[in-house]
Amino acid sequence: MFRRPVLQVLRQFVRHESETTTSLVLERSLNRVHLLGRVGQDPVLRQVEGKNPVTIFSLATNEMWRSGDSEVYQLGDVSQKTTWHRISVFRPGLRDVAYQYVKKGSRIYLEGKIDYGEYMD
Repeated sequence: MFRRPVLQVLRQFVRHESETTTSLVLERSLNRVHLLGRVGQDPVLRQVEGKNPVTIFSLATNEMWRSGDSEVYQLGDVSQKTTWHRISVFRPGLRDVAYQYVKKGSRIYLEGKIDYGEYMD
């Protein structure tokens, strides 16, 4: 039903390379992250006057690996790196649930997107 109008619109934006012009190509990209870790602090609900509230908490993820070529691994051969993530929940229903039920030490799995934008609180 909508296939033809969408294709017509896409054709307007997609250009083939020519000698005189550079091409504009519509390409797909993906900004999705999956995290599984432990909560480092109880969530904080912040609200700036005139802005929507946000629930914020920290999440620790661990990466572990074994070093050495030995077939028999000793306890000292295991290395670990902890990475801390600052999680911000903006969606109204989810924001309130996270604030109410997420607690320090809880193990949680979350999906979202990475955004390096800054905001003032």
